[in-house]
Amino acid sequence: MPLPLTQVIQRLKTIAPLNLAESWDNVGLLIEPDQKQDVSSILLTIDLTEDVVQEAVDVGAQLIISYHPNIFKPLKSVTQSTWKERIIVKCIKNNITVFSPHTTWDAMENGVNDWLASSFSIKDSKPIIPNSVNPNIGLGRLLSLTDPVTLREVIESVKSNIGIPHLRLGLGKGKTLESPIVSVALCAGSGASVLNATQRGINVILCNHSDSERGYLQKFKTLLADEQLNIFVSKVDKDCLTTV
Repeated sequence: MPLPLTQVIQRLKTIAPLNLAESWDNVGLLIEPDQKQDVSSILLTIDLTEDVVQEAVDVGAQLIISYHPNIFKPLKSVTQSTWKERIIVKCIKNNITVFSPHTTWDAMENGVNDWLASSFSIKDSKPIIPNSVNPNIGLGRLLSLTDPVTLREVIESVKSNIGIPHLRLGLGKGKTLESPIVSVALCAGSGASVLNATQRGINVILCNHSDSERGYLQKFKTLLADEQLNIFVSKVDKDCLTTV
């Protein structure tokens, strides 16, 4: 039997409370064609593009969970003139609800940043920017590794966990690929507010913005799993940039 939309939304809020979101963010229910809708199929995506909406239609999804909000700035119209507006129209036309968790998934326990941290064997983890509601979670993670590893090993671990063949590296001043690493600071997304400088001798690995988040969808699928729900991870969702 399908679940009421309100029940599914409440479950999403329980997993990642909306009060964990950053003040600048736009999270929660963004498109709601019918409040009394039942949900049997859900599509998970990082970015909500027109291709992803069509995929949701094709798999019969009543709910799209889009990590990045498809509505961020106020809209002056909803027409067919831009792709962002067409997405809204198509979702409403096909009775598809859209929910965005964004930075709530970054801050939460077992969220995107903890998934990134699973690339390493760690003995301690704490947020770089603690959440005002719960200081034990928040943006980014500062990790103390169980044992020293080389920078080369760090790179390979990140590649393996994220599932991409290439990364960008800012080599710290005076460092090599064989330099030992005992601590790691990481942050999903752009990470602009916690990015470290190479001139201070700190190595910086860039994974492309959404590539640092996309692999988490499979992890979240297990958190949301329910025998009454068919949960799909988008096959057409991808980063618009490719490192070659």
